[in-house]
Amino acid sequence: MSTPVVVLTGASKGIGLAVARSLLDEHNASVVALSRTRTKELTDLCEKHTSSLLFIACDVTDEKGLTQAIAQAQETYQRIDGLILNAGTLDPLGRIDNPSNTLDSWRYHFDVNVFSLVTALKAALPALRKSKSGGRIVFLSSGAATGSTPGWSTYNAGKAAVNSLCRTLSKEEPNIVSLALAPGKVDTDMQAILRSTGAAHMTKEDHDVFVNVHKEGQLVNPHDVGYAIASLCLRAPLSMSGQYVRWDSDACKDFRRE
Repeated sequence: MSTPVVVLTGASKGIGLAVARSLLDEHNASVVALSRTRTKELTDLCEKHTSSLLFIACDVTDEKGLTQAIAQAQETYQRIDGLILNAGTLDPLGRIDNPSNTLDSWRYHFDVNVFSLVTALKAALPALRKSKSGGRIVFLSSGAATGSTPGWSTYNAGKAAVNSLCRTLSKEEPNIVSLALAPGKVDTDMQAILRSTGAAHMTKEDHDVFVNVHKEGQLVNPHDVGYAIASLCLRAPLSMSGQYVRWDSDACKDFRRE
């Protein structure tokens, strides 16, 4: 079988960078990495994989730019087999009635976490439908999608919308696997931000959960969850389509590193 091609948003650091590494080093895939910035880590990865990694600078909130980037991916490799929608933001934190959480801040959050996904889907679906290995889409979701943590109203609502989008797409595109995956509390910049600034917006009980998980060394290794996401994007069966799953659940057992 030909080398699969995966388009990955939010690829410059954290989970996205871990997914890119796993796709390239452990799954023999080609990757089109989309990100606003090109970090040193991503640059090093590009230098290591000169023919199988294409970086395209792209702000996912730029509808025209994102559409063109995915078109460039298709033109370069003549196929797209997987789409991993990882780009996202946590801001703004704060209660619904917080004066600083303006409608404009809500709109930007949804531009990044929800509306950019719609743009990416519109651009990638024609190629995914033609994938000989079966097109697959992994939406990076969160436990917040079904949660109600005070101070997280925007993030909770956005991730719930992501899950709904995934479920609907699975019905509209029955031959493409659409999967929403919660990666758990991963050792990334987002967790560091929550520990350092979250106390001002969250209850002490909720904030202590994040502090203690870090203190006790229980954060998920990005390398481990990155492998699972990469594996799901290449091998998840149609029977999983439309589901919302945790990366460490029984449903994902066969897709985690042994």
